[in-house]
Amino acid sequence: MARKAIITDLDRTLLRNDGTLSEYTLAVLKKCRSLGIPVMAASARPLRSIMSYHRLIGFDAITATNGAVLSLPNGVMEFGIPPEIGERICEKLLRVPDLTLAIETSTGFYANREIPHWQPIVYDRFPKLPEHCVLYKILVSASDKSFYNNIDFHLPDEVYQTIAGNDLLQIMSKKASKWNGVKHMLVCFNLTPKDAVYFGDDNDDAEPIARCGFGVAAANAIPAVLDIAGEIMASNEEDGVAQYIEKYILSEKI
Repeated sequence: MARKAIITDLDRTLLRNDGTLSEYTLAVLKKCRSLGIPVMAASARPLRSIMSYHRLIGFDAITATNGAVLSLPNGVMEFGIPPEIGERICEKLLRVPDLTLAIETSTGFYANREIPHWQPIVYDRFPKLPEHCVLYKILVSASDKSFYNNIDFHLPDEVYQTIAGNDLLQIMSKKASKWNGVKHMLVCFNLTPKDAVYFGDDNDDAEPIARCGFGVAAANAIPAVLDIAGEIMASNEEDGVAQYIEKYILSEKI
């Protein structure tokens, strides 16, 4: 079998909409690992939120928080936003009325208000950041949806922004990206991007889908990702990743 690496996004790609994994998907991924095919995750989720899936699958490496944290066989790498830059960004963002501001850090997840689904630590000292932490990501949601089309401040050169799910602004270090994480993970296994099959659905998956040897979009992916993908698989609700692996990788058709 030609050596390949499987790298997959989690939400709306590998996972079903309710966050579960089917027994079929688990069986296919376990078969890959038993054959010596590395199986890796690349997710916007923080590492702590990936661990329950890691216990089921046994990922060989993980890119978490959009590439701000990498869990590799030889240790952990972090690519954070410098604190002074993070505080300047938060100060500007807080000028927007009724804004929900949250930050993912090495010491936990903080927000300026309750967010029931995410259960952050409510923090009332913004724009000042919590002490003794690495700032991985700034997340912003606004009640006025025109905010996303009219962001009225310029971000520092050290960071970039992306939109997830059409209504969540994410700001990260330019060193923190899924593509950067993919490259670091592959090096650990003496593989190159041309050896990787990458599965994804959203904006932060676009670059690895375009640059890996095989870029596969879920049928439920956003239009921009569908347009650049080399192939389109079944949706996450139909176990698209597992179907594709079984049909093309385990059968050695690629």
